[in-house]
Order: sequence, then structure tokens, then C-alpha cells
Amino acid sequence: MKTALTIAGSDSGGGAGIQADIKTMTANGVYAMSAIAALTAQNTTGVYGIMEVPPEFLEAQLDCIFTDIFPDAVKIGMLSSGEIMKAAAGKLREYRARHVVLDPVMVSTSGSRLMKEDAELILQEGLFPLAELITPNIPEAEVLTGRKIRSAADMEQAAAFLYERWHCAVLCKGGHRINDADDLLYADGAARWIRGERIDNPNTHGTGCTLSSAIACNLAKGYGLYEAVEKAKRYLSHALSARLDLGKGVGPMNHAFACMEEY
Repeated sequence: MKTALTIAGSDSGGGAGIQADIKTMTANGVYAMSAIAALTAQNTTGVYGIMEVPPEFLEAQLDCIFTDIFPDAVKIGMLSSGEIMKAAAGKLREYRARHVVLDPVMVSTSGSRLMKEDAELILQEGLFPLAELITPNIPEAEVLTGRKIRSAADMEQAAAFLYERWHCAVLCKGGHRINDADDLLYADGAARWIRGERIDNPNTHGTGCTLSSAIACNLAKGYGLYEAVEKAKRYLSHALSARLDLGKGVGPMNHAFACMEEY
């Protein structure tokens, strides 16, 4: 059985973060492990508190994982400080982690910055060089490139810029500002559009976590990058199409849609 590790924060509401990652990995047939970087008090209406773990405790978690069940792929989600990022980067280098998929959670859906500038620099200089793929959305790609993105051509230019700067593949996620559900994969010096189905569902909490985790699963299973992304987008579409409706705010998806009838 292939294995995958998520390094991220816990979501007490279960829709994003570590919880979404583990659900996604399990649903995609991969054994899931986790290194928790922070605890959060949150639900579908918002985040009400964050308690970061000490960096040395994150390092201890990673030591336990890599020295026992070495992951075939690694997904990195939101890391809340530069110190935590340095701890994660150091261990990933030490153990020569493979198939690292990094979701740079820097900007909220509403456009608010979630990370201090010094931490953004450490994210880019410390973790991007270790990644096989980074998965920024449009606001995050704008922060990373310092450019406004208003068209498909802008997406291609931004992805090319990031690829040339950090030497990792880039999945620039579209969204309503550019298109409904089409993403751009830039790898090996070339851009490829991956078309997606627009799902009419307001409950989209955890979509970024889910997509990046599913990609990591597919890389762990030996798929090439393009096919790994394409399959992950199909999984995400099905999870959204199940139209789970929980909570008073932006609700989660049904990660276990394929298991519902059998179990």
C-alpha cells in the first residue's frame, strides 16, 4: 500500500486541513499519516483561534514518521510561522522527501493576507525548492509574482515566472475571477490547461486542501504529474457533486462519496 504524509494544521470542523487531507488520502486508497503544525478552533463560519505547536515538536513528529513508515508523497498545507516552516524544511531535506506537493495558503478567498511577509519569504526560499509542485490560487499567485492576474494569458505568464524562479511545477488554480473550473499546469517549460466541471455548490470549504492531497496520492501511486492532477480534479468534482450540506456557513464536501452505498 502506498503512503502519504500531510504536514498542516488541524481543522476542528473537519472540512479542511489535516482532517480533509486524511479523508482524501484514505478515499484515494493511500495510507495517510500526519504531522500537525497547529491546532485551530474553527467551524464552517470561520476560524476563532490558532495554537501553533512548538517547532521542535513538529520535528519530533516528522522524525517518527520518516524513520518508521517513509511516505511515498508529502502534502504541505498551511504553516503559520517562519519557525514552523524552517522546522519542516529542515526535516524534509534531511530525509530527502519525495513527491512534495505544497499548497501555499497565503491569502483567504476574500483576499485577506494570512501570512506575514517574513514568513512568506521563508516559505518561498525554504520550501518551494523542495516541492515537486506548488498549487497557488489566483490571489496567491499575485502575491508570489507581484503581478495582477486578470486573464488566462496572465495565468500562463505568472505560472511560467514561478516555474523559472523556483524550478518546480506550478498548478495555477483558476476560479471565478478567470474561469469557472479550469486550472493551468506549468511543468517542464510548457503550459497545459486542465479543464474542470463547474459544480453549482456553495459548500466549498477545504477544496484547496483536498485537491493538493489528492494530487499527492496520485504521485505516490506512480502517476505522472499531468495525470495526477487530472485525476485529482475528477475526485474533487465528485466530492463537490455529492452536495453535502452541513453547518451554518460555507460547508465541507463529502470526501467519502464513493463509500456511501457500500458502507
